[in-house]
Amino acid sequence: MESMLTISKEFQISEVDPRIYGSFIEHMGRAVYEGIYQPGHPSANKDGFRQDVIELVKELNIPLIRYPGGNFLSGYNWEDGVGPKEKRPKRLDLAWRSIETNEVGLHEFSKWINLVGSEINMAVNLGTRGIDEARNLVEYCNFEGGTYWSEQRKQNGHEQPFGIKTWCLGNEMDGPWQIGHKTAEEYGRLAEEAGKVMKLVDDSIELVLCGSSHSHMPTFGDWELTVLEQAYEQIDYLSLHQYYGNPEDDLENYLARSLDMDEFINGVVAICDSVKAKKHSKKQINLSFDEWNIWYHSNEHDEQVEPWQVAPPLLEDHYNFEDALLLGCLLITLLKHSDRVKIACLAQLVNVIAPIMTEKDGPAWRQTIFYPFMQVSNFGRGVVLTPITHSPTYETKDFEAVPYVETIAVLNEEQNELVIFAVNRSKDAMDFSVNTTDFKIKRVIEYSEMTGFDKKATNLANQEQVKPKFSDHYSLNEKNLVVQLEPLSWNMIRCEL
Repeated sequence: MESMLTISKEFQISEVDPRIYGSFIEHMGRAVYEGIYQPGHPSANKDGFRQDVIELVKELNIPLIRYPGGNFLSGYNWEDGVGPKEKRPKRLDLAWRSIETNEVGLHEFSKWINLVGSEINMAVNLGTRGIDEARNLVEYCNFEGGTYWSEQRKQNGHEQPFGIKTWCLGNEMDGPWQIGHKTAEEYGRLAEEAGKVMKLVDDSIELVLCGSSHSHMPTFGDWELTVLEQAYEQIDYLSLHQYYGNPEDDLENYLARSLDMDEFINGVVAICDSVKAKKHSKKQINLSFDEWNIWYHSNEHDEQVEPWQVAPPLLEDHYNFEDALLLGCLLITLLKHSDRVKIACLAQLVNVIAPIMTEKDGPAWRQTIFYPFMQVSNFGRGVVLTPITHSPTYETKDFEAVPYVETIAVLNEEQNELVIFAVNRSKDAMDFSVNTTDFKIKRVIEYSEMTGFDKKATNLANQEQVKPKFSDHYSLNEKNLVVQLEPLSWNMIRCEL
């Protein structure tokens, strides 16, 4: 079979906002405790942070990390996590039926964020808390000094403001499972007023409004319209959340799930723009896809976890090769919408549905999904070129006309590079031609592929078997680049122009 990608410098989707390669750390399971923080571990630094995890996070080159939740957020008092550790209360975390020790709070997480070279995407509790807590937290984090909360920050050891610029107004407030669940009207008004006071404290911040928890919520669409009507002028982004799985073990249908993400994004963009038109506004609302990933492997295990433990093992999906292929398709889909998706957070980062896993007294290691994310985060920087693609298609029970080849190209003019990402969904090899209409490829810097693994193959500690390898299965002439995409493969081709 054959497929083709045609691209031009003149036809661009958008420059990539680096925050599209964000991630997420929630106080749940072993994400914080035994994940990023474990005093006494052989790799721990003086503050108790695992250096082995820090090094793996650095490999992913993540610019923004959402914190501290998640469902945890809606019952969390941020004041519990500041001040002397010995005075911090232990609390019941009702969201995940765990014990939260509050050993790690805002100050500790900020230290860790600096170590990994990222920034905080901070979230305020609009479940059990509200307007007052929201303005106080912004004052604590971002105000220079001379006021109650800014001076409290200084007394707690942080003289200079944290300077957090991106803030989430609650989490999944449409979900009946959420502590403090609200109707769209209730949430929209609360978010508007919370956002107003937060920007009165610091008018440089950007705010993310809660959209639907997923596209199959019965209130999807109506929720977005209502909350945008209420809070449009206060907010900058609308959130999307979506997880995918393969419980039916239908590979062809599973690898087509990125088409669902594409449809979801298109729908939310249409809603945002309809409210803009109705309001005669010049302000464009962009999207924050601040929870996305694959999540289904751990569901049966989690039903058996005893409640009220500290850092119980929750949502510890062990990802396989087919998961890495779908994750590659999802990344390509996000890039195809880089004109409107400016923030995205792979949920989550360590141990909890995560690319990085740890053993309590042992090593940290890379899951299969680590590699596509790492490659796109590091090399998908620049301008996304509009793809004109020709590929054979197939049908599944949920999708029509699924292209066998999912692909996108990113032009990095600073590095004089063109980087092409491609997934071959087919069980057959594919000749893949790349035609550049107004520029030439000088040479292939690197061609790497993930292919040839059993679809259920996973990685283990000290056994990272499912990972990319270099390939020379390509030809380059003055007219085009032709690459042989192996069956069921994730591919990255870096080209010098």
